[in-house]
Amino acid sequence: MTDKSNRDNLYASPLGSVREFVFDQSVASVFPDMIRRSVPGYETIIAMTGTLAEQYVQAGTRIYDLGCSLGASTLAMARGIGERECQLVAVDNSPAMIEHCRQILDHQKIGTVELVCGDILKTPIANASMVVLNFTLQFVAPAARKALLETICRGLNPGGILVLSEKVAFEDAHHNELMIELHHNFKRANGYSDLEISQKRTALENVLVPETLHVHRQRLKSAGFTSVDVWFQCFNFASLIAIKV
Repeated sequence: MTDKSNRDNLYASPLGSVREFVFDQSVASVFPDMIRRSVPGYETIIAMTGTLAEQYVQAGTRIYDLGCSLGASTLAMARGIGERECQLVAVDNSPAMIEHCRQILDHQKIGTVELVCGDILKTPIANASMVVLNFTLQFVAPAARKALLETICRGLNPGGILVLSEKVAFEDAHHNELMIELHHNFKRANGYSDLEISQKRTALENVLVPETLHVHRQRLKSAGFTSVDVWFQCFNFASLIAIKV
């Protein structure tokens, strides 16, 4: 049960003007509730991120959580690698997210994690066996996405993987609208009102820019990944695994 003080009510009251969505202190304070009630399959994706770390992460390498928010993927990977000596690097450009993430990691008594408050587009990637972009690329300007993926691919060791989770669009307009409506039904079932859904959609309209799975696959292969495919999908949310062979 979520503490009422940590429940996402940010869009529960009518707003005269809905500003663009930002990952500020108000969002950071309710983020676990927000993402749990907004993203179908989120818990499964996080849990499997840890399972993938258990299988793919090599001792003596680095692991990157890009757009780490409150560190859910970082925690999952840290638990997945067990006693292996690795360097975990968690990056987010929101000071509020980094602050809350640090508190959570300290509370969970996770070993040393390098927390970086900075731009993932300027983050060097080197000696990596696993990189995670869980619902992060969608907030990066489309024109900058390929360069980021190329940087990640260059920094991955052979056999390393990228986990890319995104809200996606569909080429068929009817199917796209169906998936949007199913997602809205998911949010209604989790207690969001039509007002909250509408205002949140307006806030994200020019901030979160989804793309089709075809675009994601083609760009990942163009960036240098050899094996790319979807391992999880629910409505208009999907997660891909890209492997550098």
